Amino acid sequence: MTAQITYSPAYTLVPTYECFNRCSYCNFRIDVGQGMPLSLVKAEQILRSLPDQKVIEILILSGEIHPQSPQRQAWFQGIYLLCQLALSLGFLPHTNVGPLSFEEMAQLKLVNVSMGLMLEQMTPELLKTVHRHAPSKVPELRRQQLEWAGELQIPFTTGLLLGIGETEADWRETLETIAMVQQRWGHIQEVILQPHSPGSRQSWPESGFERQRLPDVIAMARNLLPETITIQIPPNLMTSTDLLLACLEAGARDLGGIGPWDEVNPDYPHADHHTLEDMLQSQGWLLVPRLPIYPQYDSWLPDTLQVAVQQWREKLK
Repeated sequence: MTAQITYSPAYTLVPTYECFNRCSYCNFRIDVGQGMPLSLVKAEQILRSLPDQKVIEILILSGEIHPQSPQRQAWFQGIYLLCQLALSLGFLPHTNVGPLSFEEMAQLKLVNVSMGLMLEQMTPELLKTVHRHAPSKVPELRRQQLEWAGELQIPFTTGLLLGIGETEADWRETLETIAMVQQRWGHIQEVILQPHSPGSRQSWPESGFERQRLPDVIAMARNLLPETITIQIPPNLMTSTDLLLACLEAGARDLGGIGPWDEVNPDYPHADHHTLEDMLQSQGWLLVPRLPIYPQYDSWLPDTLQVAVQQWREKLK
């Protein structure tokens, strides 16, 4: 039987690129005060151009505003309204905008079918290096988000960022942390294993993750994580077809959101999903689209979102 590899037909909306963190490997952020927020009018123009592209997921991905900033409420309200807009136009929103308060997460649950936050690495040592100027990258702060998402019954995606100065022991600790949270709440759909890929805008001089190690990390993850968690890899960050296939053989089963542009890694464009589909099929793998929420979590959603999800499930049959 042909094994299935899933992906999410997705488009990313960025409320703002401004971010109070200054991670030295980042190729996404701009300084606070340097950009204009995405307006609802512009967002609606973008979204109305998408249906013919068969987009399902709208990823709301934002730079972070300090929790005590006077702009925080306006920033959060803008994210909420973008999710509402996406829903009204027939899409399924998934929000990943950095650490949120419990109350903010509870509000966004009403307008999102799933949410996410990269745990990155649990070691505090990175606070002395690449995260020295990134207050929201405190590991326990991010772990708390996973716990709150479980408590709130929010289907969730998290993951590891690889090659930012951590050790192999750190991978194991981070994976074990995710496994413990999953055993408690059962809400983590996917774990992304994302190799840091050098970009043109980063200040960090290092060369990124050694890609040939990725299948070994995937095998470690598959061994440590519950089977209920799918392992995801970003295909545009693979250096070769052979590496992508080795990652699938090691246990990766999802390619994440595939759209026209990778906002986090703008130097690494996605291949067209038809190209990926043909390549995988030639190697005995079947690439199939999925929703940003896995079926076992549908009942966790508010009734209105359950209706929207079921409509998409019917379309994909």
